Amino acid sequence: MIVVRSLNLDGVNYFHVKVAGLLFVATTRINLSPSLVLELLQRIARVIKDYLGVLNEDSLRKNFVLVYELLDEVIDFGYAQTTSTEVLKSYIFNEPIMVDAARLPPLGPASMFMQGTKRMPGTAVTKSVVANEPGGRKREEIFVDIIEKISVTFSSSGYILTSEIDGTIQMKSYLTGNPEIRLALNEDLAIGRGGRSVYDYCSSAGAGAVMLDDCNFHESVHLDSFDVDRTLSLVPPDGEFPVMNYRITQEFKPPFRVNALIEEAGAFKAEVILKVRAEFSSNITANTVVVQMPLPKYTTRLDDTHKKKVDELSRVIVGGSEHTLRAKLTFSQESHANIMKEAGPVTMNFTIPMYNASRLQVRYLQIAKRSKTYNPYRWVRYVTQANSYVARL
Repeated sequence: MIVVRSLNLDGVNYFHVKVAGLLFVATTRINLSPSLVLELLQRIARVIKDYLGVLNEDSLRKNFVLVYELLDEVIDFGYAQTTSTEVLKSYIFNEPIMVDAARLPPLGPASMFMQGTKRMPGTAVTKSVVANEPGGRKREEIFVDIIEKISVTFSSSGYILTSEIDGTIQMKSYLTGNPEIRLALNEDLAIGRGGRSVYDYCSSAGAGAVMLDDCNFHESVHLDSFDVDRTLSLVPPDGEFPVMNYRITQEFKPPFRVNALIEEAGAFKAEVILKVRAEFSSNITANTVVVQMPLPKYTTRLDDTHKKKVDELSRVIVGGSEHTLRAKLTFSQESHANIMKEAGPVTMNFTIPMYNASRLQVRYLQIAKRSKTYNPYRWVRYVTQANSYVARL
């Protein structure tokens, strides 16, 4: 999660972004574009993560000299020079000190991705892209993550009022020599309303086609054959970077249906009924599920027999299951028919590994071979997260 903010105090502009619980701060006395500074701070955070492998307080403390050296090369006399991990490698001489994996927070189910019968190593996403493995050799592997953040608003009767997907195809390469990569997406992928492509190419998209409103690509991506077979070719730079960003506002099937109702049960009492149904397959599990509903400020008591159910709903939900919560509220004053204004809306946060609402798929990931024995590990992972998931009362 990334939080950005800026303010002006006594003629000094303060900017900061919060990444992985850490604050990255910049100050300036001249009138700069806030977007420029905030983007620079996010890129600095990404470069540091590329070099350290994991971004937290412990890794920063152990690698203070390396981080200082990185900042010295990224910014020179207040001017940004480069934020490319690949370019910086020729100027950085300190080796990263890896944080003991045992001291990291335990990886939850959302971090364990499956592909066929192989399981991705739990520490794979916390490795430095510049450090070698023990023995001096680097494990040749590449990660492609399709990350979708969805925003859905439900009416009080459960109908969808608004829906949107903000998606990213994120790549992290541990390949030596930067070989060329071909990434093939859905053949029925259409871009723009009416199926217009990036080169204003009109395609007749079928009913099951993936429709993107718009998208943009990383500067390393070549689109020569994209209109023909929806294949992206690129030479991936070192580190983590977004291959493609896209947005979808067309109708899609949300992973959860949420219905919320609050009814008066007397002058000082009310009853809340909350239903959550998982609309995805039963072999998929949503993790870190949290459902929140603000109650009227004059609420004095929530029926304890239902609080256990609330806690259970804040863990995992298996696809195809339905959860119903009925809670009795006691007030310190009469509601005067203002319950609907004082309570709600219901918000939901979750992470669903190996699921994407848009149906965007990677058909294949092809790496240019340098020899017959060269066969790097390829990991393609999908994850859907809640950006704004709201149900009105």
